[in-house]
Amino acid sequence: MANQDFKRHIANLQQFTILFYCIKWLALSLCIGFFTGCVSAFFLTSLNWVTGWRESHVWIISLLPLGGLIIGLTYHYYGSSVVKGNNLLLEELHSPKQIIPLRMAPLVLFGTLATHLFGGSAGREGTAVQMGGAIADRFSHWFTITPTDRQVILIMGISAGFASVFGTPIAGALFALEVMFISKKLRLTALLPSFAVAYIAHYSCLLWNVPHTHYIIPFVPQLTPLNFACTIAAAVLFGLAALLFSRLVHFFSSVFKKYVAYPPLRPFIGGIFIELSVYLLGTTKYIGLGVPTIVESFTTAQPSYAFLLKLLLTTFTLGAGFKGGEVTPLFFVGATLGSALFLVVPLPMALLAGMGFVAVFCGATNTPIACIAMGIELFGLDCGLYIALACAVAYFTSGMTGIYSSQVVGGMKGYVYGRFRK
Repeated sequence: MANQDFKRHIANLQQFTILFYCIKWLALSLCIGFFTGCVSAFFLTSLNWVTGWRESHVWIISLLPLGGLIIGLTYHYYGSSVVKGNNLLLEELHSPKQIIPLRMAPLVLFGTLATHLFGGSAGREGTAVQMGGAIADRFSHWFTITPTDRQVILIMGISAGFASVFGTPIAGALFALEVMFISKKLRLTALLPSFAVAYIAHYSCLLWNVPHTHYIIPFVPQLTPLNFACTIAAAVLFGLAALLFSRLVHFFSSVFKKYVAYPPLRPFIGGIFIELSVYLLGTTKYIGLGVPTIVESFTTAQPSYAFLLKLLLTTFTLGAGFKGGEVTPLFFVGATLGSALFLVVPLPMALLAGMGFVAVFCGATNTPIACIAMGIELFGLDCGLYIALACAVAYFTSGMTGIYSSQVVGGMKGYVYGRFRK
């Protein structure tokens, strides 16, 4: 009898522990998700404004070198501790050293808005993720947090930032879990907090009536043997495009560091080349986010060179030291490449654009699960099998390189490439 009472007592303690765990992380999710969602809403609204202003006053692109110098000086004198951006978040998770400085949030916000205002080619996810990470890690500073709990908090910040800026809470939660421990292990203890904070941040952003872009794939054919083969072939090209993007980001960054010793001059010099490129191209289509072109790719075949121009301008912009993310440009590269493939691949244009949209992103970030979820969230469940095939193939054909140099690549992909190198 006493033994049964003891077991019952232990069971009650376990239930209380689980209840306390859920309450603690849901409370943190409310705080982190709400603040991150509101900041993302401000960021998206500001980004839309500076993009519209630039397109209405194209002359401002001539000031891109000056804008680059201002960004470079700001980070050199006030942001040297956070200049690594997303890689700093990854490093802190794998080898914790110090709390992420809160200054990361305003600095990356300013740097990204300036980059887009003056005509750089960059994205937005890096900004949202860094702001989310900096906001979330404040709770590690204010409260007594164990190293394990701090890992969860960093994952929550990434989840909240990604989910709110793209309007994809499931993909945001999975991205935060997956990008930290690529194919090696997933922190299942962070599963509940990651999903909870993603949805809270998403709806907090929507509270401010900030819209997200909608994409439509009106027709999805049956997966016949021919369509299967075409999907695999297209996915290989998507993976190679992701590989090229990742390699060029690191290449241009190393070139600028090698030949330009003073960091603030790197975006200044880079801005001169980007400004001349825009002048020679005679269009602003390949700078900024490029969302109108991404949407157009689902209905109109894009030139075969469109993806390459965006790829070159974005990797050069980021390599030179301008601020912003890589994901939306990766969407551009994938969607325009898929749209161009419509001329030779017998699959619907919108489906090819959607497959490229997520597959190139998958190959460059090494996050196949999150990318499959994003494809289904954005395009619907009907295209899920095509999306999954494209992401899986692109994931393996993109090699061991990714846009995040501090990312740990292991698991099946690490095993396969490790065996190949031997």
